[in-house]
Amino acid sequence: MAPAPIDNRTDQELVAAVNAGDAGAFEVLYFRHRDWTMRLALRFTEHHDDALDVLQETFGYFARKFPGFELTAALTTFLYPAVRNFSIAARKKRQRSSGGDDQLPLIAEPQAATGSDRNDMEQSLASLSDAHREILLMRFVDDMTQPEIAAALDLPLGTVKSRLHHAILAARQLPGMMDAG
Repeated sequence: MAPAPIDNRTDQELVAAVNAGDAGAFEVLYFRHRDWTMRLALRFTEHHDDALDVLQETFGYFARKFPGFELTAALTTFLYPAVRNFSIAARKKRQRSSGGDDQLPLIAEPQAATGSDRNDMEQSLASLSDAHREILLMRFVDDMTQPEIAAALDLPLGTVKSRLHHAILAARQLPGMMDAG
C-alpha cells in the first residue's frame, strides 16, 4: 500500500477542507485511517479479499457524506459501525455462496498466530460472548475510549461501562489470559 501523504491537520480540519471542496484532504483521511479500517474489516470478515471490499465500501460510504458531513467525534467512531455492517454483510454473502452455516459469530475468532501464549489468549478471547469480545477489542486493540465505543455501537455509556467491566472479569477467569491488574 502507498504511504500516507504527510499532513498535520486534524481530522476535524480535514473534514472541513473536504466540505470546502479539497479532494486532497479526503485522500489524507483515507490514508490516515485505511490501515485501521483494513485491520478491523479483516478481524470481522476473516478473508483478505472481503476486507479489501469492505475498505472500499466504507470509504465510498464516507465520501458520499460530503459535502455537509459534520465530524462530531473521532473519525474511527464514525467508521466503526460502517466497517462492522459491511463486514457482516460480506461474511453472510461468503457464507451463503459456500453453502455454510447461517449462524456467524459477530466477530470472527482470532486467526491462529505463532507463539503458544498468543494462541492461548486468542482461544480464550474466542470463548467470550460476541458482545464481550467486541467491547474488549474495541477498547484494547482499537484503542477507543468508552464514549467512542458508546457512540460507535449506539449504546448508552453506562451499558458500555458495564459490558467492559463484565468482559474484563470474564477474561480474567479464562486460561491464557494475563491478569489485567
